[in-house]
Amino acid sequence: MACKAVIFDLDGTLLDTLADLADSMNRVLSRAGFPTHPLDDYRYFVGDGLATMVRRALPEEGCDEETLRRCFADMQEEYGRNWAVKTAPYTGVMEMIEGLAARNIPMAVLSNKPHDWTVEMTDYFFPQRPFAMVFGQRPAVPKKPDPAGALEIAARFGFDPADIRYLGDTNTDMKTAKGAGMPAIGVLWGFRPAEELLASGADRLIGHPDELFNLIDEG
Repeated sequence: MACKAVIFDLDGTLLDTLADLADSMNRVLSRAGFPTHPLDDYRYFVGDGLATMVRRALPEEGCDEETLRRCFADMQEEYGRNWAVKTAPYTGVMEMIEGLAARNIPMAVLSNKPHDWTVEMTDYFFPQRPFAMVFGQRPAVPKKPDPAGALEIAARFGFDPADIRYLGDTNTDMKTAKGAGMPAIGVLWGFRPAEELLASGADRLIGHPDELFNLIDEG
């Protein structure tokens, strides 16, 4: 199948955001009097939206709705001030983006991060604005792994979903791709291990961004 377009997840795929997310959430937890977590724990807290991450980070006894609401609001403020402290594109990502652009392959971003942040961060870290569409979590669209967002992008591109490669680093991404009928490419430089990606339906795994071009050339 020809590759006519590529959809990227953001966190763990294009950008290494883990440290800023973890540092921000740990400050929220500390202020609330709750235990903090080591960085690696956040690999499994993230991926399904900010509210879910906050819920996972809170101790079980702290998960009443009022505490969750308060900590979610605090996290929005904390991360809103600190999302660019340690975050950066993964090694090879900029070259991958430039290579796809040189081949005239259109690209899009689909994230479960709140939409405004998704747009702001892609504009900040990719000032050349290489993406035809950038979508974060929007109220009217179910979040991943529901395939609605991916299918919306396919429709806007005017391509069959089978001709769009979907790159992500979590089970949520692989399920999104499979639900949309898109080849699912799991990236191994992100937040989750190969075993999770394969168990969730990854068609192929890549260990470095430049390996994407081998898959494209294979068809």
